[in-house]
Amino acid sequence: MDTDGFPLQFARTRRFSLGIPRDFTVSPDGDRVLFLRSVSGADPRSLLWMYEKGEERILADSAGLVAYAADREARVVAYAADGVLWTVRTDGSEPRRVPSAGPVDDPRPSPDGSLIAYVTGGALHVVRTDGTRDLSLAEPEADEVSYGLDDNAATFVGRSRGYWWSPDSDALLMTRVDTSMVERRYVGDPSHPTRPPRSIRYPVAGTANAHTTLHLVTTAGVRTPVRLPQQAPDAPGAWGRAFEYVVRADWQSVGPVASVQTRDQRTMWVVRVDPATGDVEPVSRQSDDAWVEFPPGAPLHTHSGVPVLPQVRGDARTIRIGDAVAPPGLQVREVLGAVGERVLFTASEEPTEVHVWSYEPGRGFDQLTREPGVHTAAAGGDTLVLDSSTPEGRTVTVLRSGKPVGRIGVLAERPSVPSREVHLVLGERQLRSRLHLPSWYEPGSGKLPVLLNPYAGPGMQVVTKGHRWDAAVCQWYAEQGFAVLATDGRGTPGRGARWQQEILGDRLGPVLADQIDALHAAAERCDAMDLDRVGIRGWSFSGYVAAGAVLHRPDVFHAAVAGAPPTDRRLYHSYWEERFLGHPDLHPDNYERSSLLPVAGKLTRPLLLIHGLVDENVAPAHTLRLSAALLAAGRPHSVLLLPGVGHLIARPGVADTQLRFQLDFLKRSLGGTAAS
Repeated sequence: MDTDGFPLQFARTRRFSLGIPRDFTVSPDGDRVLFLRSVSGADPRSLLWMYEKGEERILADSAGLVAYAADREARVVAYAADGVLWTVRTDGSEPRRVPSAGPVDDPRPSPDGSLIAYVTGGALHVVRTDGTRDLSLAEPEADEVSYGLDDNAATFVGRSRGYWWSPDSDALLMTRVDTSMVERRYVGDPSHPTRPPRSIRYPVAGTANAHTTLHLVTTAGVRTPVRLPQQAPDAPGAWGRAFEYVVRADWQSVGPVASVQTRDQRTMWVVRVDPATGDVEPVSRQSDDAWVEFPPGAPLHTHSGVPVLPQVRGDARTIRIGDAVAPPGLQVREVLGAVGERVLFTASEEPTEVHVWSYEPGRGFDQLTREPGVHTAAAGGDTLVLDSSTPEGRTVTVLRSGKPVGRIGVLAERPSVPSREVHLVLGERQLRSRLHLPSWYEPGSGKLPVLLNPYAGPGMQVVTKGHRWDAAVCQWYAEQGFAVLATDGRGTPGRGARWQQEILGDRLGPVLADQIDALHAAAERCDAMDLDRVGIRGWSFSGYVAAGAVLHRPDVFHAAVAGAPPTDRRLYHSYWEERFLGHPDLHPDNYERSSLLPVAGKLTRPLLLIHGLVDENVAPAHTLRLSAALLAAGRPHSVLLLPGVGHLIARPGVADTQLRFQLDFLKRSLGGTAAS
């Protein structure tokens, strides 16, 4: 075990993510599997690979390659590398540079492989695969308008694309995004005062969103606007009846399909678009008093047009496939796709495990994975690529007709500090938790200071049976002399609609209560935990929880490290905050209750604030405003600002150093740790 070298390994491997295959595409005949994987577990250069007949080979090795797209048969692949458009065929030919009208975003071949669509300067273009006849299909009318790109809410709603090919390769469905009404933010790095700040559009809670519409355009440039519904007349609540969000879009076997959501997120309609006229026909209408949320990949239609639609059944977030509903109690996580009439999806019965399921007419629902862990898959023909994360590690298995025929290599490094976690179910709410003790600790040899290491927010679990990087970090802290506890409480995924909606109107109270309940319940089982020395650390949402812990409950928490904490909920993104807290003009108490600034004067415990100065997600203003409020109240605290660093800290020299800095702060603040 190399505890001293772990922080640098953690940084060098980008949280142990390098060398893991990702973004699988399986050809319809099942013969070829395309994927991305970095050169090694410590080299971040990403390569495009193909697995065929049990062998892996490199298709493309270009600097700046981070994504790709293939035609229907997985014969023609397009990708951008540092803004340059490239294509490569899977027949063994060399990559070919394709001339473009400017720096290229999101290139995608047509299903028949004859054309490549791409975006440059906010304009959507198509060019023949051989590089001839480049045609602009839609030019932006102003600087703040773009075609074919996602908008600034897409990251939060889960939509990463802005255009979709027709199955016949003769037209596209595309977004038009106007951000002129959205608030500007200016992101600059004070460590380089001669460089001007960059302007970005960022809609905070209660302010104007981008205006996103859909259009149909033929490959000859004939455009038809999609007549999306403007209002939901039967929407619950008193505000937000306008459809402001295009949550999903695709061009499927039944034609163009889109999901639109109201501003208050309580109503979602799925509409089918007439490709000739742009008129729409509702396929599904769903409403909820809290919010409507679709799993990634839904809605979907099978080859024959059978709809796969999300629904809430009891407390389960599930799906309906035609007239068939997933088994009771199954929490559907993601719809992976359809091969003919066979639908693949992931789901949980036990929240710490995610398994791959399938549905076929005549065969019904079938669980394809059994080993405890987190599994996902990609399919084509009778080939299934099974990506499995289990306590033993990560594997990618290729199956044909249900039988393993090979594996795709996982090159990720193993952490130099092996995790020794114990999974627990704690308290009245059956909180899923993970406890880490030092490998050298002997029961009865003394008390250990406690460190809580949660995420605890919407959209992410940390307590799973999968092989996770954060478990290695927890074990590293444990080896320094801590008892480390991670807990998923109310608001986290995997335990149903009501569990996620418990945080409605209060981003912090229920979350903090669950962390405290888990702490006390774990201490009843583990004599090693010293409740007189309890620290908490976190990043992003969990940084907010950590700061809130020492401000609201100094009787429980004795020190906190808060990285990139969104301390003032009014400063965060409209889609995310309004989902949980409503509109700030109509529900100001929710924002006051969830903000840390009004309670800054309560600080009596050591608090370390860390923030990257070019963070575009959680602006440094969150930390700076809390620090100012603490200073005004005469409350000492520590601040570590990271020049040139955004929201994700990964690079060596920063990720490793700040990890050690946090450790030193916690040791000082909690009075040292037990000796190994």
